[in-house]
Amino acid sequence: MKTENIIVHPANEKELSVIKAFFSALKIKFEVARDSPYDPEFVAKINKSRKQAAEGKTVKIDLDDIWK
Repeated sequence: MKTENIIVHPANEKELSVIKAFFSALKIKFEVARDSPYDPEFVAKINKSRKQAAEGKTVKIDLDDIWK
């Protein structure tokens, strides 16, 4: 079966849930793609930093040393 793109612009979460329920009731496979307002490079840097923090690869600086 051919895949078609349908673009829907719900005004709020309630409308989105109704649309999801409609497609589910008809047993139509769908996915919700959300556009990010952030630059993909910026998001990659943040994710990298979060991973480093989770691995303990951080440097701790005392408050007294910040302004030296």
